[in-house]
Amino acid sequence: MNHDRPPAVHADDLLPFSPAAERNQGPILEVLTHLLPARAAVLEIASGTGQHAAHFAAARPHWHWQPTDADAQSLPAIEARCAALHNVRSPLQLDVLAAVWPQGPGTFDAFKFDALFCANMLHISPWATCAALMCGAARHLRPGGVLVLYGPFVVDGVSTAPGNRAFDADLRARDPQWGLRRLADVMGEAQACGLHFEQRFEMPANNLMVALRLQGVAG
Repeated sequence: MNHDRPPAVHADDLLPFSPAAERNQGPILEVLTHLLPARAAVLEIASGTGQHAAHFAAARPHWHWQPTDADAQSLPAIEARCAALHNVRSPLQLDVLAAVWPQGPGTFDAFKFDALFCANMLHISPWATCAALMCGAARHLRPGGVLVLYGPFVVDGVSTAPGNRAFDADLRARDPQWGLRRLADVMGEAQACGLHFEQRFEMPANNLMVALRLQGVAG
C-alpha cells in the first residue's frame, strides 16, 4: 500500500464556496418548504456560488430550479456544482436592472415561475435593483406566485442588532450605494409592482425571510 498517495480532492472542493450559504441553507430550506408547493418551478436571482441551488434541488427533487447571476464568470461554477442534478437548469446571466430577463442566449419570457428566490442581493447592490427585482418578479411569476427574499433588513420599531449595524457601516464604506435596506421601503417597491406582503420569518444571524405574493389566482 502506498501511504504517500495524496488524499482525494472532491470536485466541489475546487469550486467557490460561501461559509454563510453553507450555514443558512438548512433554515432557508425549511421556510421554502413551507411556502412553495411540492412541485414548483423556481427562478433564483443572484445564485452566487450555486450552493443554495444545489442543496435545495437535491432536497426537493420536484422543484425545478433555474439559477441565474449577473456575473457571467459565476456561471461555470454553478453549472459544475449542480451538474448531477436533473432538476437544475443551466445557469443564465441575469442582471435585474436589464429591461429583458435574462441576457444572452436562453429566455423564459413566455414562462411563468411558481416562485422567485433572492438571497443577500439587495444590500450589496444599488437601491434601483429593488424596484427592478419587484417588477421583474411580477412579470415572471404566475398569478398567486411568491417572491421570497432572504437577508438582513432594518425594521421600523425593532432595534438593529449591533452586528448588523457594523455590517451596514462596512458596506456603505465599501460602496455608498450599498447598505441594509429598510424593510418598509422594500415593501413599498413591492406593492407598486403588484406584490403584497404575506409573511415574515425570523432567521439565524439576525436575518429575515420575507414572502411577497403576486396578486391574482393561479389558473
